[in-house]
Amino acid sequence: MNLILLGPPGAGKGTQGHRLSERYNIPEISTGDILRAAVYKGTPLGQEAKSYMDRGALVPDKVMIGIVRDRLAQDDTERGFILDGFPRTVAQAEALARLAEEQQRPIEHVISIEVPLEALLQRLAGRRQLEGRHDDTDEAVRHRLEVYERETSPLVDYYRRQGLLRCIVGIGTIDEIFQRIAVVL
Repeated sequence: MNLILLGPPGAGKGTQGHRLSERYNIPEISTGDILRAAVYKGTPLGQEAKSYMDRGALVPDKVMIGIVRDRLAQDDTERGFILDGFPRTVAQAEALARLAEEQQRPIEHVISIEVPLEALLQRLAGRRQLEGRHDDTDEAVRHRLEVYERETSPLVDYYRRQGLLRCIVGIGTIDEIFQRIAVVL
């Protein structure tokens, strides 16, 4: 099973991705994690990504696709994978589609976890208090939600047109949301 999780910050992608990974015994691949791993290992793509990250710039699509390509080539992805945080733009989705075609591993499911804005703001404020996340300030949260709306939400229409999108109500307990996802898979 090759799966993409979409949703704004605070929607629960990481939590649900973790649970799906355990249930289906396939890796959850977080863009942030694979970027940090590539930088830590000092791979050529990791070094290139680091040069952008050190300047506070976005890592270009070409570098991100290369890092994702390297990660999907690892043995633990043979049975499938869950992508969390990638793609973030339609251009990245198109590049991922070409990569999936090259590797003969099509994306089979795209789950969009839908959560109203007020609930997202409450969750992220709670996460900031509980986990001490400094990147969850009110200003930073609103900025990340604006970036998501502008750059990532167009993926919903992109994948809907392909017949891959399944929208899940992201309100309720973690178990309730997980069951909704499991039903559509």
